[in-house]
Amino acid sequence: MSHSTVLYDAPGPRALLRNRVISAVTVMAIVALVWVAVAKLNAKGQLTEQKWEPFSTVDLWRTYVLPGAQGTLTAAALSIVAALTLGIVLGVGRLSTSTAVSWVSGTVVELFRAIPVLIMMIFSYFLYALYDVFPSKQLALAGVVTGLTLYNGAVIAEIVRAGVNALPRGQREAAAALGLRPGQTMRMILLPQAITAMLPALISQVVVVLKDTAIGYQITFLEMVRQGTLIGAQYSNYIPALFVIAVLMVAVNMTLSWLAVWLERRLRRTRRSAAPPAAARATAAMDTAGA
Repeated sequence: MSHSTVLYDAPGPRALLRNRVISAVTVMAIVALVWVAVAKLNAKGQLTEQKWEPFSTVDLWRTYVLPGAQGTLTAAALSIVAALTLGIVLGVGRLSTSTAVSWVSGTVVELFRAIPVLIMMIFSYFLYALYDVFPSKQLALAGVVTGLTLYNGAVIAEIVRAGVNALPRGQREAAAALGLRPGQTMRMILLPQAITAMLPALISQVVVVLKDTAIGYQITFLEMVRQGTLIGAQYSNYIPALFVIAVLMVAVNMTLSWLAVWLERRLRRTRRSAAPPAAARATAAMDTAGA
């Protein structure tokens, strides 16, 4: 006899058998596809030892991989910092009590969310080149950072707005009762609480920024994926080259995810340890106001 749960009815014997059969067939189909792919790659000579041998040389890493990694990490770091700053400003602007500020922030957010990242990169690249805003060697980097900052800043602004709006309304009412202005309420009460809740979504967007640096190859930006294709063209080993690049990208993204989990736990511990003193100060302030 099956037992029901809160979200759904537990499957019975027939449903369990059907689910297991479907799962087994799916696994076998995936294994068969992987085997066929490996067999075809091996037949083309892409998995031979000679194709992987160039990665054992220091020259390949120094000439191709490390410059690509440096370009990717540089563009990602600059874009993340700029996008987080822009996103917080626009997100807070959308929540402003001033109609003009809220309207302008909302228009900017909707505009940059609607434009593809690649178009913004290309437009910024040629605009900077036309007016000599940056040295020629930095034009591609500037275009990539600008495109990523504008698009991801708009997305982060929506994350900030949703995170603040998700807080209980009593937070604003308590702050108003203590005599805090709207700006002080946002800076001292709402944003610190919302940041912890927003952290998983923010980290997901940070990973998107890192991956989207690969789009910069369209404007000749030196990044990891472009360098991987150059390795494949130079040594005729596209599959091993892109596999190595993919492993490096996964390693960087997993490191970001680990840092995000560590930071979230640290913030939660800090908030829990700081909560009693903050509550005591709020109670004392309300008692003083009542007196």
